[in-house]
Amino acid sequence: MTFDIGAGLVSARVRDENGKPLAGAEMVLRHKRTPRVTRATADDYGLVVTTASAGVYAVSINAGGYRESTHNIEVVSGDHTALGELALQPDMSLRLPEPGEWVLDQPHTSIRFVARHIGLSRVHGHFTRFRGSINVGERIEDSSVEVVIEAASIDTGSPQRDEHLRSADFLDVENYPRLHFFSNQIQRAAGDRWILDGTLNLRGASRGVRLDAGYLGLREWNGDRLGARATTELHREDFTINWQQTLAKGLAVVGSTVEIKLDVQAIRA
Repeated sequence: MTFDIGAGLVSARVRDENGKPLAGAEMVLRHKRTPRVTRATADDYGLVVTTASAGVYAVSINAGGYRESTHNIEVVSGDHTALGELALQPDMSLRLPEPGEWVLDQPHTSIRFVARHIGLSRVHGHFTRFRGSINVGERIEDSSVEVVIEAASIDTGSPQRDEHLRSADFLDVENYPRLHFFSNQIQRAAGDRWILDGTLNLRGASRGVRLDAGYLGLREWNGDRLGARATTELHREDFTINWQQTLAKGLAVVGSTVEIKLDVQAIRA
């Protein structure tokens, strides 16, 4: 690796409490005398590396569900400052929800999607009508999640496009008015991350779907609430949504992969 003039290298290898790599952990360097901030993200092996201008820095290492690790370092031009192996400890204040039923609060929950258009831009949309519940077991791993979405409530901000998406070319809402997701296979990954394996029924086809979820904790506001986020990718051909149009050079008008992003608030029933 080459250094910028007047810069040095900073690295750390971040692990969880069990010694496993913490991919996605963020290292933030804040210069002590200037507003300069440098950020870097750990790879799949927990290794995070960046260059920074010479100077004294406050360094913080963060990962969801873990307590922050802080350090003071001096970066020397042309030199390597290694923080070494850093084991982050769980944030015990991130209390898990009590057993029972938690119902999705629709005004504070979003189900969004992103798809590619002619390889140039990303079309964003969401569903406006849905319902769902989280049944928390005595062990979180024994919990279940169910969500039902009204297909006709799709909204991308373009009425003409939305009508096409509701047609038989895509969601075919006349014959398949609802999307249904159910999961009772929940396992902890690391920190605030959980994996949900479930089944999505879309347009009459049922396929396995894995959600990468993050638990955001509990709050009390008009009732007890829990927060979570989740992402996944769907391939529309898996659900027999095969409509396609291509440009002159064979470029697809609509991409085959759809990103799904969920932000969830649920209220204790």
